[in-house]
Amino acid sequence: MVTLGCILAPYGNPPSRFVPFARTAEAAGLDEVWLWEDCFLESGPSAAAAMLSATEHLRVGIGVMPLPLRNVALTAMETATLDGVFPGRFVPGVGHGVQDWMGQVGARVASPLTLMREQVTALRALLAGERVTTSGRYVTLDDVALDWPPAVAPLVVAAAKGPKTLRLVGEVAQGVVIDGDSGVSGARRAVALVDEGRAAAGLPPVAGSAPEGEHPFRTVAFAQVATGDGAADRLRRSLARWDVDATSDDVLADHASWGSAEEVADGLRRYVALGATTVVAQPTLDEPDLDGFAAFLGEEVAPLLR
Repeated sequence: MVTLGCILAPYGNPPSRFVPFARTAEAAGLDEVWLWEDCFLESGPSAAAAMLSATEHLRVGIGVMPLPLRNVALTAMETATLDGVFPGRFVPGVGHGVQDWMGQVGARVASPLTLMREQVTALRALLAGERVTTSGRYVTLDDVALDWPPAVAPLVVAAAKGPKTLRLVGEVAQGVVIDGDSGVSGARRAVALVDEGRAAAGLPPVAGSAPEGEHPFRTVAFAQVATGDGAADRLRRSLARWDVDATSDDVLADHASWGSAEEVADGLRRYVALGATTVVAQPTLDEPDLDGFAAFLGEEVAPLLR
């Protein structure tokens, strides 16, 4: 069964909006809400903690925390704390960060791929309760272990866009986050590249079965969605923000779903067919009614996907 979520983007949404939106999403029946830890807006773990504390069942994912901005021990501590308070309800997502932003804070690294490999490997080990000693190019840990590791380690998912990063995510992470400007065709290419990385590591494909005793790989697809009056025009404007020229109807249809609940569900099923286990609807940046959007997804679209 596919998991349906909704993104609460930080743009235009001050911290005061996070808790009310989480309550609205849970009341509407949504499975998850996803946050972006974009510089220099809201902190992902802080926002997630507030949303989790205000709800009973909602899962909150961060897509994603920028690795260069963080020491891996801190990310492990924050993740373990949130999982300890709200077991199974926090989804940690990481990425190598937007390089211009990382440069602004003096955290830009020469090899983002090496950083991702080292941090994701160490993060998974720490969350699994292991004692870690390692000396890499970017990650140095000397006999480090969490005093309170999660009872069941949450899956560590990683965002990727370029071919090398997608292959690496397939090799070292437990899930991938495919961003909302990829579209269906881009998501198809992304899954194929992740599968190449998994094959190189001796792992089954994204859509395959997991080895006994292991969690299946989690594929999180962000999907542009709009409904109501002017939905197509709003989607075109929003996609332009991500440098996608959607003036063509074919491009728009590849990158977005809009219209009635049935039409949106049909659009989201395209990602499920590619192996997505979680589809996260990304509203347009000028969505006039975010609460109504969440209610539409939870009350009308989710039942069609389940």
